[in-house]
Amino acid sequence: MSEEKVVAVIMVGGPTKGTRFRPLSFNTPKPLIPLAGQPMIHHPISACKKISNLAQIFLIGFYEEREFALYVSSISSELKIPVRYLKEDKPHGSAGALYYFRDRIMEEKPSHVFLLNCDVCCSFPLQDILDAHRRYGGVGTMLVIKVSAEAASQFGELIADPDTKELLHYTEKPETFVSDLINCGVYVFTSDIFKAIEGVYEQMRETSSNYQISNHFLSATRSVPADFVRLDQDILSPLAGKKQLYTYENKDFWEQIKTPGKSLKCSELYLSQFHQTSPHLLASGDSTNKKPMIVGDVYIHPSVKIHPTAKIGPNVSISANVRVGPGVRLISCIILDDVEIKDNAVVINAIIGWKSSIGRWSRVQASGDYNERLGISILGEAVTVEDEVAVVGSIVLQNKTLNVSVQDDIIL
Repeated sequence: MSEEKVVAVIMVGGPTKGTRFRPLSFNTPKPLIPLAGQPMIHHPISACKKISNLAQIFLIGFYEEREFALYVSSISSELKIPVRYLKEDKPHGSAGALYYFRDRIMEEKPSHVFLLNCDVCCSFPLQDILDAHRRYGGVGTMLVIKVSAEAASQFGELIADPDTKELLHYTEKPETFVSDLINCGVYVFTSDIFKAIEGVYEQMRETSSNYQISNHFLSATRSVPADFVRLDQDILSPLAGKKQLYTYENKDFWEQIKTPGKSLKCSELYLSQFHQTSPHLLASGDSTNKKPMIVGDVYIHPSVKIHPTAKIGPNVSISANVRVGPGVRLISCIILDDVEIKDNAVVINAIIGWKSSIGRWSRVQASGDYNERLGISILGEAVTVEDEVAVVGSIVLQNKTLNVSVQDDIIL
């Protein structure tokens, strides 16, 4: 058992999605936007590293390979685990993409395949899920979590046997309440998952040929392309209740990273997790007035220059080559590479894009409601906020200069 190899597959999506992450995703793929000082995708990858006998990690998406080449090379060297980017020719769905690259994924003959969605934020208890799956048997085990009844309808709801943990029923975003247990988008499968996907393809081909005979189109019953296989509707729902799929309940934090507001929330969750996993990544002040005052959980890249009179935190992540002037106050924000924040400026509930500049006595802030569209303020790349300007609850696209204050606005 201990010699069995395991591989991990992380779905990263592609440029036709991620529009809600604009302006941050205009020039940087959403999975590479930093949360808690690390690219979004780094968090699931580093969790995969902890799985026993992990052979390699695959990233599957339809971004151009060059967009991931540098990151894949550096993370492979850092973790000493092969990480490979596999580019889809077009979207195949999460199950379809798994099947499309099945020969690459199975080339080391792994006993188990992890499948993770990149835009999930959690503690990723992957080894625990694998150990539970080996006890359960079956084709796969999925991570699930209890949420409020109001929130459940936004996700895949499921019913599991409270004793055996078998998945009994699964429905994606139901119109009526089914359960407060939802799918977390983290799975482990045996190689039998490929037979299950192949079975769906065969059904689709039969359906397609039958419809062609009677002069109908497949889209009459199915609104997705014939070679697009969804994991949830096409695999999980039909296999539920057949002693094939099981659940492992997550008792820790979980969020889906669909918007920049949620990414600020997830950065906070990861910073908090660093207490247990990576305390060396958290910044600390001192009592000699030679360092800025640090409040709560803060990540500061080693290259950052901060004036000792600045006050930073809680929930602040500062990326490389940032310069922070005297008297600056930063609360609940992500500051990306090469930003300058000048004397006495204030940033609260905001994401400041690469190479931006915030002038003296200026403010970039928002309410901090992660669910509201303008609940956080966002400056795109290379935005200049001049001295004594307030940007409140607003989104500013890249390469803009603001010399007057704005509130509740989107500056194109």
